Amino acid sequence: MQPTNFHDVVADEFGQVNDYILSQLKSEIPLIEQIGYYIISNGGKRLRPLMVLLAARAAQPASGLTESTLSNAVKMASIIEFIHTATLLHDDVVDESDMRRGKKTANEEWGNAPSVLVGDFLYTRAFQIMVDVGSFQCMEILSGTTNIISEGEVQQLINCGDPDTTEESYIKVIQYKTAKLFEGAALCGAVVAEASHEHQEALRQYGMYVGTAFQLIDDVMDYVSTAEEMGKSVGDDLAEGKPTLPLIYTMKHGTEEAAQRVRAAIESGGLENLDAILADVRACGAIQYTEDKAVEQSELAIQAIANLPESEYKSALETLAQAAVNRRN
Repeated sequence: MQPTNFHDVVADEFGQVNDYILSQLKSEIPLIEQIGYYIISNGGKRLRPLMVLLAARAAQPASGLTESTLSNAVKMASIIEFIHTATLLHDDVVDESDMRRGKKTANEEWGNAPSVLVGDFLYTRAFQIMVDVGSFQCMEILSGTTNIISEGEVQQLINCGDPDTTEESYIKVIQYKTAKLFEGAALCGAVVAEASHEHQEALRQYGMYVGTAFQLIDDVMDYVSTAEEMGKSVGDDLAEGKPTLPLIYTMKHGTEEAAQRVRAAIESGGLENLDAILADVRACGAIQYTEDKAVEQSELAIQAIANLPESEYKSALETLAQAAVNRRN
């Protein structure tokens, strides 16, 4: 996903977020700064902090944001990125990943213990900044958000190796572990902008729908993209025994042989039958089904913000929702 006009409309604020993030990585412990800078600067789309800025601007397009409110929006966007980055550090340890965004993961470069501990540092730094912002509502939102993300990660761990995981269980996991932070980002953007309750709820729903669509496409890419496009190895989900929607659909609608292959791969992990399973997933319509589900979520996101005032920021949010499903990285 390349930067487009949905970045351009908040380019100045986005630059402030990047500067603020780097300033908040400072520590008396050099290894913390080293790992923090490594993962924060390692590419990434910054969609979640971008969503904070766009939501704040879209909530008050006519009157604009005061200097104080804009400062809080920048800080809130940075908080969201720190929480997201912390989850990545922890996820890569849990998943034993060795590559992310085309580079070695922090755990591959420095080991598991430093990665987990720096992830903890980023979480706690995020909450320090939250205190500085001083919004009790945002504290309540994000404390709940981080708790639910943890629950989603644990449930995903439980589902690994279980070929009987249902589509409903899968959707719940991705809403918890991925979409919840998108939801928190959009909602907190609206809160710091002092949006009406109606607009806060609209943006909350928007974030949840976009985050769900984003993860659905992420799970599709494991079967249709190259390692260079994804920045990670093809078949990583399969190797970990993760029953994602393309696999769940293939077991239900593919041939008996395909269902057996997928079931065995989920139960045992590994990539022994990767090529055959890639063909199975593509042949039975699982990719199209999952993409259609993502498009449905994207359309729901756009509908959710239909009553927001017309502005370039609302248009950018609509474009972002569409871009979440039209990507290959």
